[in-house]
Amino acid sequence: MPTKPTIARIWRGRTRRDRADEYEAYNRMHGVPPLENTALGVQLFREDREEETWFTTISYWADMDAMKEFTGGDATAVHHLDRDPELLIELPKRIEIHRILVDREGLS
Repeated sequence: MPTKPTIARIWRGRTRRDRADEYEAYNRMHGVPPLENTALGVQLFREDREEETWFTTISYWADMDAMKEFTGGDATAVHHLDRDPELLIELPKRIEIHRILVDREGLS
């Protein structure tokens, strides 16, 4: 039986609108695959605002130990991609870790 996630790790970053497509492609190529290979699931969201674009990545984990193994020990540390300083307006200083309290599929 597959493991159900108990933890969601949420990262948010923003870029200028004129760099949003470039950052999305970069994040899909370099940010998402390591999570796809390790986490139980991953989602990437994009919100285009008037002058900037926000990206949110949510990865799902079996428990804190699994997340710590992926992050190298500190599950709360922000791990920036190599080009984040160039492409993001500012480097995110924190990530969020949430316990999953309800997990249902097929909501409509």
